Amino acid sequence: MKRTIATAVALAFLGTAAMADEKVSDAEAAKIKEAVAAWGCEGGTYEKETEGTGVFEAEDVKCKGGQYDVRLDKDFKVFVITKD
Repeated sequence: MKRTIATAVALAFLGTAAMADEKVSDAEAAKIKEAVAAWGCEGGTYEKETEGTGVFEAEDVKCKGGQYDVRLDKDFKVFVITKD
């Protein structure tokens, strides 16, 4: 029983580490900022998904209607905006 619990905990930590996002480069951050500004928004924190999808995230972006999370494709085109 203890071994099963230890294995489950270890797998949970490994799964979390594998799904962690990474920092974007300065050039990528500038492109994300430009794309977000085109929607009339600013600020937030920027990350790149590590799953190999090429998806970028701008979290806690401030817009006129509130605070949002924005997802951009590998070409820095916005494809999802969700209210935070």
